[in-house]
Amino acid sequence: MKLEKLFKNNRRWAAHREKTEPGYFSRLAEIQRPEYLWIGCSDSRVPANEIVGLDPGELFVHRNVANVVVHTDLNCLSVIQFAVHHLGVKHIIVCGHYGCGGVRAAAESKSHGLMDNWLRHIKDVYRDRASELDRIRSKEKRADRLCELNVKAQVANVCATSAVQDAWKKGKSLSVHGWIYDIRDGLLKDLGLVVDSKLQVDRIFRRR
Repeated sequence: MKLEKLFKNNRRWAAHREKTEPGYFSRLAEIQRPEYLWIGCSDSRVPANEIVGLDPGELFVHRNVANVVVHTDLNCLSVIQFAVHHLGVKHIIVCGHYGCGGVRAAAESKSHGLMDNWLRHIKDVYRDRASELDRIRSKEKRADRLCELNVKAQVANVCATSAVQDAWKKGKSLSVHGWIYDIRDGLLKDLGLVVDSKLQVDRIFRRR
């Protein structure tokens, strides 16, 4: 049975980890104190911890199709709330990736079933930046640019959440970053977007 392979892999991994770092799991079970929340794509080619070389317990992770942050998504909002106000993370990283199937699907006019409702949020990004995107002749480069613009839009959405703005109001040190990962070479790219104050948030979304 193919699933048995996964259990064998797990036992091998756990044994190796305990051998190289005796007491690793007992220490890990005591508490988690990650400094980072990673909001990324569900794509199986984008393993968050491995990309940044962090062990379990060092990176709190939320993933969904095309790393979208929606103000009605209680799952994502709960993750942000827990990470910021209970775990005390100091950095929230929104990380998209080039070659994202969700972003490419959003740029098409084809029907993808239920997923179309989710991709609508990315279509909104395309609509808002259509004048720029439509000038890019290469389909691949246009999709890559939409991946970047989607990250920037989701950073803004993170900053508009009550959890993040409450943290800033309380004087907590918290920064939101926009990154992108290239599955073609395994490298991360900083999009140069860092928000660490409500003063950097659009006025309409600022909370008193």
